[in-house]
Amino acid sequence: MREQILGLITPMMAMVFVVVFLVLWRRGRMGDYVLAFAGAYFFFGLGFLATHAVDPGQWYVFHLTQGLYSLGSVVAVWGAARRMGQPISLTGLGIVYLLSATTLAVAVALSSQTEPRLYIVNAGYAVMFLMGALAMLQAQRRTAIDTLVILLFAVSSAQFLIRPVLTLLLAGGSEASAYRESIYYSVLSVAVTIQSLMTAVTLVGACVYDQIKAVREQAEVDGLTGLRTRRAFEQDVVELLERAKQECLPVSLVVADIDHFKAVNDVWGHQVGDHAIAQFGQIITGTIRDSDLAGRIGGEEFCILAWNCDETAAVTMAERIRAKFAHTQVEGMPDDHRLTASFGAAGRIEGEGYGRLFARTDAALYRAKEGGRNRTVRDSAGKKRNVVTSITQSVEERREASV
Repeated sequence: MREQILGLITPMMAMVFVVVFLVLWRRGRMGDYVLAFAGAYFFFGLGFLATHAVDPGQWYVFHLTQGLYSLGSVVAVWGAARRMGQPISLTGLGIVYLLSATTLAVAVALSSQTEPRLYIVNAGYAVMFLMGALAMLQAQRRTAIDTLVILLFAVSSAQFLIRPVLTLLLAGGSEASAYRESIYYSVLSVAVTIQSLMTAVTLVGACVYDQIKAVREQAEVDGLTGLRTRRAFEQDVVELLERAKQECLPVSLVVADIDHFKAVNDVWGHQVGDHAIAQFGQIITGTIRDSDLAGRIGGEEFCILAWNCDETAAVTMAERIRAKFAHTQVEGMPDDHRLTASFGAAGRIEGEGYGRLFARTDAALYRAKEGGRNRTVRDSAGKKRNVVTSITQSVEERREASV
């Protein structure tokens, strides 16, 4: 009676999670890995239903359930690895299934005992989940929920190997026709229900975490340019400056401003102004490196943190952006009209925080505006300060050496 209840509850529970994953995928506009989780629980539900509904004496029952469970395992492993951005070989997973299915066919043909069949199918599932756990372990950056998913897949792999061995050692094997009356079947029913519930809850939690993270990141990204908003940019810059200080790496700041932008809005309209801002943001994105950081910190004002980059290299980068923008045709403007931008650049001085660095860079931008616009001005004051600091340090070193 208990097995019959589980035979109905577990497939129903699986279908509930199918709906949950589909809602998350559709309403949250999430990645295809969520759709994979829905597919996995669909096949798991069908497999568990077949285990209870099909006559265990039929020769094909183990092939049917193995096919459904294997399909669910492949989709679940692929989805979990996909979520963490790690490649997983579908060919490899397919080979595992084919080897397991072939071995199962031989076992079914040679013996009516369930023991070898259970070892074979569970070993196949174990290898699949282990492949998924190993693939996810290769991810360079992992959150707590990622670690939990990896741990769950590793535990699932282990229990697929341990459970049939322990149960069959304690209770012994049975004929296929008496499979549903065996102790293993009772243990299996409870274990699969618990495992499916734990895995589903964890994966749902991972999806919810991803959704919250996406919403938070969306709030930190400027919708017009795809760059960081001012608040997000400044928060990240403070962290990077502290990291640069610890690692003794040079960093520089570049501040840019589109020239005569108010006239653009007044003459051609705000839509053209938006096009100009968007195109300028695209040029910045296409010019800076992955290690650099860029944000839109005002209406037509932008800021770039050049990582592991001195002031001279930052000026060179700014000049590339300036030249590209000066030759860009802005959508909505006459063909013979071009916009320009002015830039200020400054290298970080030892012990300097973001506020002072930005003030020096912004002052350099102001001088670029005063000097005629469409140019890059470096912070000469900061350069002089570095020279003075170096001279002072040399004098102190010589004084200490003489003492």
